[in-house]
Amino acid sequence: MATANQIKYRIGQAKKKLAKLNKELASTKANIKKLEADAKKAKAAKPKKKTAAKKKAAPKKAKKAVKKGK
Repeated sequence: MATANQIKYRIGQAKKKLAKLNKELASTKANIKKLEADAKKAKAAKPKKKTAAKKKAAPKKAKKAVKKGK
């Protein structure tokens, strides 16, 4: 059976670990927000492609009537 001091020590160690993980989590969340903002800026700065106007087909020339020979 563990003594009271051993239990207190383990609780202290768990609290330290929890504090460290919470700190890391906060920094990771901040980093994610920064990256999302950068992605949004990059998307906004991306030049939009202009659709090229389609060229109109040249009017077709009328065919000349060809007389058939005898």
